[in-house]
Amino acid sequence: MSRLATTLAASLAAWSLAACVAVPVDPRTGLPVAWQTPVPAAQPGQAAPVAPPPPASPPAPVVYTARLYPVNDVANRAGMLTGVVTDGHGGRGTFSVSYLGDTMQGEASRVEPTYPGFGRIHREVLGVANVQTQGPRGIANAVGARGINAQCEYVLSGPSRGTGACLFSDGARFQLHFG
Repeated sequence: MSRLATTLAASLAAWSLAACVAVPVDPRTGLPVAWQTPVPAAQPGQAAPVAPPPPASPPAPVVYTARLYPVNDVANRAGMLTGVVTDGHGGRGTFSVSYLGDTMQGEASRVEPTYPGFGRIHREVLGVANVQTQGPRGIANAVGARGINAQCEYVLSGPSRGTGACLFSDGARFQLHFG
């Protein structure tokens, strides 16, 4: 009986591992590394085979500069700010801005038209009842080491262009322009 059980266990283990394959993964992209198939040598009288082109690399992130213009007295202490948005091409990116000597860092994300609460920052910062939301839109948030945070909303008006508003936790209000 034990010989049958041992044979059965060994067969089951071999069968279950028969389809396992180790696939190398590119640590930068998290995608499987493409296997390079060797190109056979040309036979006499035949044209040399052409190797296929290497797989396309993912697009490099795009960096946008955002200008934040003060809209109230609290924001006037800092003056115009310059923020940097690095778009990772997946609807998400990083957002950073320097505010009163503190580098604030966070992220920016595109949001759907049905995103709950979109327009609240625009209304609060700019005092407008209706927010123009034609075009793709997004949100950005950042926080600094001193505990101040920023919440921003933006609407894209064209490729790499848009406007928005930012509300800082200390009461500073800014109008945002980029592109």
